[in-house]
Amino acid sequence: MSNFNSGDDTQTVSKTRKKLQEPDFYKIILLNDDFTPMEFVVDLICKFFSKSAEDATTIMLNIHHEGFGVCGVYPLDIAETKMNQVNQYARSNGHPLKCRIERN
Repeated sequence: MSNFNSGDDTQTVSKTRKKLQEPDFYKIILLNDDFTPMEFVVDLICKFFSKSAEDATTIMLNIHHEGFGVCGVYPLDIAETKMNQVNQYARSNGHPLKCRIERN
């Protein structure tokens, strides 16, 4: 005896797919100060944001002339981690350089 049902009681099962939402992205911004050496800022940008020396120099000059510069854009958890790493690295090297994040 079989459990196969050949009647007209067929059911259709449909699944609704949830649309994946892109995470919010945040800019990592370095702020200018009158004490942190330019070379330190360039090295920091290369170290934490994987920029070439040329790109890091361009960002550093933008920080120097405009008062701030964007080093990268990341999801919130990565942006917060990088901000904290940069701020701690600057402090541990005796520099007042400040890093912040803001929604892109």
